[in-house]
Amino acid sequence: MGIRILLMTALALGFFAANSVLCRMALGDGNSDPYAFTILRLTSGALTLLVLYAGLQYRSAKKQGAVNLWQATVGAGSWCGGLSLFVYALCFSWAYLELETGTGALLLFGAVQITLIISTLWRGNRLRPQEWVGLLMAFSGLVYLMWPNLQTPAWKALVAMTLSGLAWGLYTLVGQKTRLPLVATMGNFIRSLAFCALLVAIAFAHMQISPKGIYLALLSGALASGLGYAIWYSALAGLSAIQAGVVQLLVPILAAIGGALFVFEPIELRLIIASIWVLGGIFFVLMAKTKMKSIV
Repeated sequence: MGIRILLMTALALGFFAANSVLCRMALGDGNSDPYAFTILRLTSGALTLLVLYAGLQYRSAKKQGAVNLWQATVGAGSWCGGLSLFVYALCFSWAYLELETGTGALLLFGAVQITLIISTLWRGNRLRPQEWVGLLMAFSGLVYLMWPNLQTPAWKALVAMTLSGLAWGLYTLVGQKTRLPLVATMGNFIRSLAFCALLVAIAFAHMQISPKGIYLALLSGALASGLGYAIWYSALAGLSAIQAGVVQLLVPILAAIGGALFVFEPIELRLIIASIWVLGGIFFVLMAKTKMKSIV
């Protein structure tokens, strides 16, 4: 794994953590309902990526000829990617109306892990003992961090967050097949708008959002989701499914550190211990392939 992949992975995880904070601020504080937040989030992400792609194409137009933005948009992404993105975003928003942050994080990333592990085994790939050890280390460190704050969730919220994790795992798997991360992410966001239109038709009467909620949704969609997911798709080119899953267990740790830095929450010994434990597990998984190559 090169330095470029490591840097993009770290940047994407930082965006994921920021996204969690923004969503929780909007939904947990009553600044928006989950439907309006999801629609604004995905719409702003699609527009941001479309403008960015158009700008890049305009700069290269002299060398490559006229810009055919419509053709690029129609052929970008996939309906599987668009649907999984929509399901992830909607279920994530809806579940956090009832779930505590720690409970939601465990359900989300636990479901992501299950999805990616099943996919790996289904394709006939076997996990090395070192990868199993790393997975258990990272997940147990996350459980240790969140344990004091866990509450039994309502069954509807539990199902919603589990579906969100499964959808995000599928979105990650779809991203491993793309060679054009920015174009694929743009296409997935644009395709997700078809499902957003259906959601507007169904839930318009129940939508309400404050000015602060709009700001948070736009920031979450344009920056943390749009750009963050494009960077994530770029990083997936150098990550296996298991590696992509385990590194995401670092997101709740980053979110907790972000809360300490920006919301002035105290940095407790539990956070330090859990961070070291999760990082150790991630290191085991990332180094498994390198160690095997050195032995061969």
